[in-house]
Amino acid sequence: MSEISNNSALNSYAADYSYRTEYNRKADNNKKTDGTKETDKTTKKSKVSGRTIGDPVLSDKAKKYYEQLKAKYSNMDFILVSPEQKEEAESKKGMYQSSKELIVLIDSDKIEKMAEDEEYRAKYEGILSNATSQLSQMKDSLGSKADSVSSFGMTFDDNGNASFFAVVDKSLAAQKERIADKKEAAAEEKKKAQKKTQEKRAEERKADRADKNKKMDSADKTNSKEKSSDADKVTVSASSWEELLKKIDNVIYESRADSVLTKEEKAVGQSFDYSI
Repeated sequence: MSEISNNSALNSYAADYSYRTEYNRKADNNKKTDGTKETDKTTKKSKVSGRTIGDPVLSDKAKKYYEQLKAKYSNMDFILVSPEQKEEAESKKGMYQSSKELIVLIDSDKIEKMAEDEEYRAKYEGILSNATSQLSQMKDSLGSKADSVSSFGMTFDDNGNASFFAVVDKSLAAQKERIADKKEAAAEEKKKAQKKTQEKRAEERKADRADKNKKMDSADKTNSKEKSSDADKVTVSASSWEELLKKIDNVIYESRADSVLTKEEKAVGQSFDYSI
């Protein structure tokens, strides 16, 4: 009986030892795995190329996706914002200029999520695709007044809502109006002169008009060289393209307060299709 009891004790000890050894081995492996995951989260991010605000970083996967996104929407100038600089970027968005059609301010956290989440990505890319057609409609509605807008842009809040902005140069709007007024005045003078019956007096008026036109041309050339200052630029923001169009119109109308608008100018903004 004593020998059997001893054997049972030895077997129980061996089983307990084996269990504890296996448990510790798995625990060590789990720690190593967790450590690897944590390292991936913190070390496999690096700075990106292109325009940035702050020091945004992206994972390798997000960086690859970001390059694809910029290539897909090549008419847009993407500016990547670090999370801690979002409020700063929003407050100074009117300062960022671009030769491309639309400026897009977007933070690195959103790009990371777009790279991982297909549904999230589809939502944002849908907004970007829609912006291309909406911007085209916007410019058509503004007509010649579109030249007074130095840049268009869009941003996103933390809930995924897009907002839009435009930088309007009031000095350009006023300059275009001055030139238009002079041309209209010259045309009116011509009509009056044509009503005159006496050939000699008509010729004298033609010579006088020719002299005035030379002076106006000289003045127009001088005006075209005028440089606008930052004080002449106004940034307007809106939650929709329709609202943005109205605000742009308001700024331009204010800069042309003393001007007489044609029927065509008054109709601008009434044919914009917001159903797209």
